[in-house]
Amino acid sequence: MDAAVNDRRIDYIEFPARDVAELKRFYGAVFGWGFEDYGPDYASFHDGRLAGGFSTELPARVGGPLVVIYAADLEAARQRVEAAGGRVTRAPFAFPGGRRFHFTDLSGNELAVWSER
Repeated sequence: MDAAVNDRRIDYIEFPARDVAELKRFYGAVFGWGFEDYGPDYASFHDGRLAGGFSTELPARVGGPLVVIYAADLEAARQRVEAAGGRVTRAPFAFPGGRRFHFTDLSGNELAVWSER
């Protein structure tokens, strides 16, 4: 890692998980993320640009920082979220930069997906 280039950038995001395997199936189906297991209670994910992990150490809670994922096709992303068992908590809506929706994953973590107009 180039420390100077990565200085002061978000480097890793951890999501609380009730069931790590369940979240791997969900995010793999919805966004195509890859995973590396570190035992039954932790897995790292890679989306091609940013990495993070799923951990059973902390309970999920709504109201923390909102992670926002970009999708070229917002409607297709919404359909994949629902097909994988996620729950849309805020229907697609317009904002000055495009459109987005919010959802909760299978552990109750709330995220958003956005797309340009």
